Amino acid sequence: MATSSSLTFPSLNLHQFPSTSRRHKPLLLRPAVTASVSERPSIPATTPSQPRTVVSSPPLQQEPAGPKLPLRKIPGDYGLPLIGPIKDRQDYFYNQGRDEYFKSRAFKHRSTVFRANLPPGPTIARDPRVIVLLDGKSFPVLFDVSKVEKKDLFTGTFMPSTELTGGYRILSYLDPSEPNHAKLKQLMFFLLKSSRDRVMPEFHSSYSELFDSLEAELAAKGKAAFGEANDRAAFNFLARSLYGVDPAKTKLGSDGPKLVGKWVVIQISPLLVLGLPRHLEDLLIHTFRLPPFLVKKDYQRLYDFFYTSAVPILDEAERLGISREEACHNLIFATCFNSFGGMKILFPNAVKWIGRAGVGLHTELAREIRSAVRSNGGKITMAAMEQMPLMKSVVYECLRIEPPVALQYGKAKHDFVIESHDSAFEVKEGEMLFGYQPFATKDPRIFERAEEFVPDRFLGEEGEKMLRHVLWSNGPESENPTLSNKQCAGKDFVVLVARLLVVELFLRYDAFEIEVGKSPLGASVTVTSLRKATF
Repeated sequence: MATSSSLTFPSLNLHQFPSTSRRHKPLLLRPAVTASVSERPSIPATTPSQPRTVVSSPPLQQEPAGPKLPLRKIPGDYGLPLIGPIKDRQDYFYNQGRDEYFKSRAFKHRSTVFRANLPPGPTIARDPRVIVLLDGKSFPVLFDVSKVEKKDLFTGTFMPSTELTGGYRILSYLDPSEPNHAKLKQLMFFLLKSSRDRVMPEFHSSYSELFDSLEAELAAKGKAAFGEANDRAAFNFLARSLYGVDPAKTKLGSDGPKLVGKWVVIQISPLLVLGLPRHLEDLLIHTFRLPPFLVKKDYQRLYDFFYTSAVPILDEAERLGISREEACHNLIFATCFNSFGGMKILFPNAVKWIGRAGVGLHTELAREIRSAVRSNGGKITMAAMEQMPLMKSVVYECLRIEPPVALQYGKAKHDFVIESHDSAFEVKEGEMLFGYQPFATKDPRIFERAEEFVPDRFLGEEGEKMLRHVLWSNGPESENPTLSNKQCAGKDFVVLVARLLVVELFLRYDAFEIEVGKSPLGASVTVTSLRKATF
């Protein structure tokens, strides 16, 4: 996506409405950086018959007592069997694109809660029907495991074959009510705790290699692709920090990112646009599943690497009552799909937003980061990073404006009522709920200048209160993962490595320039200039 423009729509002007939310005053004079290529807002305006009130920062888990919202039938329909889902799939992937698919229906129904079909539909998904949640008030019901079930819903209305994960249902697909959920999540907590002393030095080592490679490519070609270099650095970092093993010194060599990439694409291809001719692509990856045998040998190489590299973690798994084989398949998924996949999306997106913000923000970040590091003995430490409030706010803003996990699902365990900002809706037991997070975290009824990248948005006491509306981790940023919820076990790990990326970047460079293109996963970022540190 080379260019971007605001989602602001003439009929939705927040300045017309009273607001009690914190008005963010940017620290720096810079052009507004906005979030989408569409000219329509992600959240539709209220209907003329409804009061136009602005909700500044309501708690996610429990709303304060207030006027009872009108009960409304959930608008929308699913169309004719087979025909409706196929038509909607064409709109979602090709005729409209994902953002416009949701926005057009929200405007049609004058509601941020409505019924629609979601891809892939026939013949991969048995039932494509969902209730769509697009606002920041209704979305958090997807985190409430007393109301929604999470069993086999990680990828939505379909589940990839367990042949791709050794025949096991992986932690991401387990509901907290299932016996293995707590044991496997406890294993992930153990993995993170046991590797904590390696994280910061190995990040520095791996991403110093990345910056060296970018500089060399820039010198040779005048520009450098960030994505491929980031993939190598991310995989090396994860292997070295989590398991204490350098892949280059094993039989896996430098093949890890390539093997992981193919394995992940086989799993989620029904949700992707890969750039093939439209009708061929729709037939090959949206109508039929790609067979697991295509990556069987690749996955075996990954399994062999992890089985020999993760001996202490596998020992702990046996102590918890998990077989070494099941634990190994879960470690592969957690490391390669969740962690590597997250860094593959989050890091280019962060570089994109920070790069677009310009030299003013770059200078402020460089000054803050270098000052804090100098005052802590010249080392990057947790204490030093706590003295970098702008850096921390920038990372949270990257996670808010373009969350690395866009889609969330939950199946109603029983009948209940959900609320948007303007209406209440009855949900029946067994109905599938779907939340599109990029709209929920850009809800203008919660965030001012919601479509803009505001680097200092989360500064100060009032800014920190807004973190409960940052939802990328399958839960609010203000809450923590537990054995009984589905919040990402590595939530704090992801925030830490994103902070380390920004810190390493501005210790080394005063500023940088980029070009941004499209990619099936995240942004395609090309670095065109790196200005080395001068102060």
